[in-house]
Amino acid sequence: MILLDGKKVSEKILNDVKGRVLHQVKIPHLVVVLVGDDSASRVYVNNKKKAAEKVGIKSSVIEFSSDISEDTLLKKINELNNDSEVTGILVQLPLPNHIDKNKVVTAISPLKDVDGFHPENQGKLLIGMEPYFYPATPQGILMLLDEYSIPLECKNAVVIGRSNIVGKPMAQMLLKRNATVTMCHSYTQNLDEIIKTADVVISAVGKKIVRCKMVKKNSVVVDVGIYRDINGKLTGDVDFDIVSPSCGFISPVPGGVGPMTIASLMYNASKVYM
Repeated sequence: MILLDGKKVSEKILNDVKGRVLHQVKIPHLVVVLVGDDSASRVYVNNKKKAAEKVGIKSSVIEFSSDISEDTLLKKINELNNDSEVTGILVQLPLPNHIDKNKVVTAISPLKDVDGFHPENQGKLLIGMEPYFYPATPQGILMLLDEYSIPLECKNAVVIGRSNIVGKPMAQMLLKRNATVTMCHSYTQNLDEIIKTADVVISAVGKKIVRCKMVKKNSVVVDVGIYRDINGKLTGDVDFDIVSPSCGFISPVPGGVGPMTIASLMYNASKVYM
């Protein structure tokens, strides 16, 4: 079994991004919008800011209280869209319940949508065109697999989870690599049997779902889930200790997909379209 070391690979990507930024005429400027005082969101925003500074990307954080009106937030996004000094915009999710997440995501210019969530970017991905930005987590996963020279063409890949952030774009990006993709979710019947057919398993549901004897021998298992168990320990979707002996490659939690998502985001943020 080989560990997919996201921390190590992410450092390599960040160094590559730093070199790319140094040779650009215009220094990228990433603006992160944080609404409310969610502690996890604040940690994520701080990590993104630190990574941006590390690679030479200018970063700014705009904070709003949780009671900000939807109109006020949309007006600020419009201002950032029209600011020629701002090259990337990221609104940290989740948002308060009174704000329509889809309206906010759609309001960001697709040319500055470093998260890759805008319908134009997602739509281009769906029909096989090149989006301005790929969603950071699926892109980071492919970067990780590429670093370990893991082939995807003609392989059977199972994606567990159908979110717009990971599951759906992950499936499309695997199809683009000529993998045969099966998407599973909470209503999927006989999940165990489906997973057993997979050369590659990518799980992003946020609960322990990939367990003993479910995976094919020498398969590749990528664990996107991250949460704290009843003992407060960080864990993921995969029962690592039991599943890992059967795998050819497996990503740990933490230290697998998480660092790759940040590195992938910085790769996106280094692109300048305006």
